[in-house]
Amino acid sequence: MNNLSFSELCCLFCCPPCPGKIASKLAFLPPDPTYTLICDESGSRWTLHLSERADWQYSSREKDAIECFMTRTSKGNRIACMFVRCSPNAKYTLLFSHGNAVDLGQMSSFYIGLGSRINCNIFSYDYSGYGASSGKPTEKNLYADIEAAWLALRTRYGIRPENVIIYGQSIGTVPSVDLAARYESAAVILHSPLTSGMRVAFPDTKKTYCFDAFPNIDKISKITSPVLIIHGTEDEVIDFSHGLALFERCQRPVEPLWVEGAGHNDVELYGQYLERLKQFVSQELVQKHNEGK
Repeated sequence: MNNLSFSELCCLFCCPPCPGKIASKLAFLPPDPTYTLICDESGSRWTLHLSERADWQYSSREKDAIECFMTRTSKGNRIACMFVRCSPNAKYTLLFSHGNAVDLGQMSSFYIGLGSRINCNIFSYDYSGYGASSGKPTEKNLYADIEAAWLALRTRYGIRPENVIIYGQSIGTVPSVDLAARYESAAVILHSPLTSGMRVAFPDTKKTYCFDAFPNIDKISKITSPVLIIHGTEDEVIDFSHGLALFERCQRPVEPLWVEGAGHNDVELYGQYLERLKQFVSQELVQKHNEGK
């Protein structure tokens, strides 16, 4: 998130139209696209072309396991979607909302590595104004974007909600919490989550104001699925206290992962990150599923 002066923050939070300004100034940093999607003559098949900046780390065989397409949101934007088939016998698919300043091209190698290690397929999308997606990034568009992705995942691939794990990272926790508060799924994973935009800018904020953006703190208690929260204790962008506050509001929290010494962008580099996800997906969710029968 951008570093703004106190006077700029005051202007953002005190001058209308506040919510849109807060969201765009504090949150959205779409990078120059690192990929393109080329449609064939039939209009049904899309080919993914990655630029060097995407830093692809695998062979063409792994790339063939990635299916991309465009879908339209309720706001009229066309968003790019990516389905990564990591495991032929995967029980779960992660609906992954990525962090800021990256797009699907940059995330594609990470998705292959993560999904293959935790035995999950991964479905992701680019927010409006990111990558090949049209429109502009706004808070309302975020919610419409993930709704369109959720619908595509269910209708195009026939994946049922009980086989979907909603995964949000950083700014991606905003649409993830909003979706999970409205639909039940297998589980929710919140990676370096924020409580609200105002609380990121002004850490002493104790309540949610009408002009606050991204009010995860007010929505998380509506989530009825199991929730795993992951946060680095030395997060310099979204303070560790945000993860703690959200954990306390969960209806069905599981044991969180507080990564000692980790910051905002390096949690995945710690061994306990993958170990916790493996345990959650292969043991805890299976156990909860069997208990529910």
